[in-house]
Amino acid sequence: MDKLAIITGNAHPQLAKDICKYLNIKLSDALVSKFSEGETRVKINENIRGKDCFVIQPTCPPPNETLMELLILIDALRRASGKRITAVIPYFGYARQDRKDQPRVPITAKLVANLITVAGADRVLTMDLHAGQIQGFFDIPVDHLFAVGVFVDYFQKQKLDNLVIVSPDVGGIKMARAYAKRLGAGLAIVDKRRISPETIEVAHILGDIEGKEAILVDDLIATGSSLIEAAEILHKEGAKNIRAAVSHGILSGNAIERIDKCKPLKELLVTDSIPVSDGKKHPKIKVLSIADLLGEAIKRIHNEESVSSLFD
Repeated sequence: MDKLAIITGNAHPQLAKDICKYLNIKLSDALVSKFSEGETRVKINENIRGKDCFVIQPTCPPPNETLMELLILIDALRRASGKRITAVIPYFGYARQDRKDQPRVPITAKLVANLITVAGADRVLTMDLHAGQIQGFFDIPVDHLFAVGVFVDYFQKQKLDNLVIVSPDVGGIKMARAYAKRLGAGLAIVDKRRISPETIEVAHILGDIEGKEAILVDDLIATGSSLIEAAEILHKEGAKNIRAAVSHGILSGNAIERIDKCKPLKELLVTDSIPVSDGKKHPKIKVLSIADLLGEAIKRIHNEESVSSLFD
């Protein structure tokens, strides 16, 4: 492991430290700060020539700053003669615009993929992309991990009975099916009709949820409006002890206030793909670590072993 280097920006240094703890190596010394005018300043403070370099940097809020740090770190490592550079992006920002669904809009997911590739990354390691097809936007290898195993382990320890896994929209059926299969649970879908970009009218639920322990699953929670409305109608239709498992807890806007006021929602589980600041902590919110999952993937990539077996 002496040829393995873990480098981090300022997006989530604690996750990088936890990954290093799993791998039993030291975090590489790198300066990531700002010049007086606000430009990002990066300097790698140790020799990484010929090393297998992994940059731990979710492009979480503030996304512009974290993305620029990632790009500049990759460039610095490339110019310092790193043998291979892997961008480890637990949360891939700018992913929600992955197609032209309206006239004259960008495809930011493709733009960011191009930026990362041109900066000098040789491969990407990410988790629970907003849309799976984003892997195809890269012209370099992409290892796409899933947090389902982390959540399933937690729920199995809770020994919950009479479970139903609920997708808050039609697009999340594949993810919900993965949870349902592993937990031996039923499957339901919340059928939504969007009135405006801010307002969603929930029409009805497809599947049997009455009297069951419901778990809502999704890839990310921002303002929480979609998840909260789904929890409310599940409660109205007879589900009990409603929980939610969401891979990326962005928790922007008044999300914490909405979660606090939503009485049907008993628990919200998120991973530490994004750091949960003190201002976003709440008794209902539980953070599960993905450091071991990422650490194992990094070890296998470094040793040229299969990563796909982590999906089983």
